[in-house]
Amino acid sequence: MTLLILGLVIFLGMHAFSMARGVRAGLIGRIGEGPYKGLYSLVSLLGVVLIAIGFGQYREGGYIPVWDPPVWTRHLALLLVWVAFVCFVAAYLPGRIKRGLKHPMLAGVKIWALAHLLANGDLGSILLFGSILVWAVLARISAKRRDVAAQHGGTAAPAGWRNDVLAVAIGTAAYLAFVFWLHPWLIGVPVLPMRA
Repeated sequence: MTLLILGLVIFLGMHAFSMARGVRAGLIGRIGEGPYKGLYSLVSLLGVVLIAIGFGQYREGGYIPVWDPPVWTRHLALLLVWVAFVCFVAAYLPGRIKRGLKHPMLAGVKIWALAHLLANGDLGSILLFGSILVWAVLARISAKRRDVAAQHGGTAAPAGWRNDVLAVAIGTAAYLAFVFWLHPWLIGVPVLPMRA
């Protein structure tokens, strides 16, 4: 659990640092944008590696149950994760989905984390997905304040329904690939039958 917590502190701490725009701008001014992005990427990657190792060790040591999610939460989680995948893709395709959500990547992260909290009742999962959910909520609040401060009155018109259809189609294909093949292979936990 120690490595998992350390990884979360490093990964989410680095992402939280980017919300402190004044301090971030000062650091970029001192070391330059390229080195800042490189440092940001390296520290974030270190956090991800520690999270993966820590969570893997936690699972090997045995789950620590906190609550027993009913089966319906796992069905709901499958639906929510599909919505999250569509949001992730919509972040890169300007359309009505992106305009409505404003920050679809953050919306997707929040939905993804919530889905995993609903489907998993063990301490490690609550710590992992709960921390990510809290960060995503705070990041969205920070982004909303920046949007208001910048007074983004007029945003570009979405590119018709084409990008929204593409977001749903690509998001669905990625979701299905993850459910049937990638989640068991990368995470080591099968999603079906009804395991998150």
